[in-house]
Amino acid sequence: MPWLQLIIDTPPEAVEDLEDALLELGAQAVTLQDAADQPLFEPAPGEVPLWNRTRLMALLDADTDTTALETALRQRLPDDALGDVRVEPLEDRDWVRAWMEHFEPMRFGERLWIVPGGFEAPEPDAVNIQLDPGLAFGTGTHPTTAMCLRWLDAHPPAGQRVIDYGCGSGVLALAARLLGADHVLAVDTDPQALLATADNAARNALDGITPCLPGDCATEPVDLLLANILAGPLQALAPRFAELVRPGGQLVLAGILATQAQALMAACAGDFDLQQVAQQEEWVCLAGHRH
Repeated sequence: MPWLQLIIDTPPEAVEDLEDALLELGAQAVTLQDAADQPLFEPAPGEVPLWNRTRLMALLDADTDTTALETALRQRLPDDALGDVRVEPLEDRDWVRAWMEHFEPMRFGERLWIVPGGFEAPEPDAVNIQLDPGLAFGTGTHPTTAMCLRWLDAHPPAGQRVIDYGCGSGVLALAARLLGADHVLAVDTDPQALLATADNAARNALDGITPCLPGDCATEPVDLLLANILAGPLQALAPRFAELVRPGGQLVLAGILATQAQALMAACAGDFDLQQVAQQEEWVCLAGHRH
């Protein structure tokens, strides 16, 4: 058993320091989970919520001196940062392959596919996006991403200028470009998302995709803007979207609960004639034209 898993429950204010300390002390990876079965609802714009009690799980080499590691952590961090510290052995297995058992090629609409690394494209002549598993967002498995991808498949933006606002992994930007968009701006507030988008564009040998921060994306109004974020930020961004989309251009919004759709459509009504075009589980997708 060549791996150990260190499990620590901690308050949210200690998460960042504890994660940094574990990585500095040799942890191969650190993941976060809810330690108290606490649901997290929609955050405010710019907010990154954590559970009131967060569980950190650190992956360690089997020969790690966990007693010395715990001592070092307690010397670095306040007393209340560490509760009980548990160590569990992990069986030897290929963790990427194990994850991939639950992730396989997926089709969206008639011809758009996401194909993870290690798989052959089921339909080689279809529109195939090569995407390796990474962060959970942006792989197509979430209903909000899936609805946007199906919309793009049904409304290919051939010859259009497109913005993917809140691009995450860049999957919508890649899909738009592969479906014929002339150019795509991939916008996100997180520099890591911009790097992920650039990497995924390179993996698919795609040019014509420009990752950029919101303040750096000055552009002539585009033909299509896609934004898969959350209802609160979408409502706050409505005036900005009106500046970014040309008259007659299209806006597609996702990340919206069905109970939030009417309020968001009302907030955008001065500039867009949005309608609900899809629903999957409790999530909906809105689309419409700029006045």
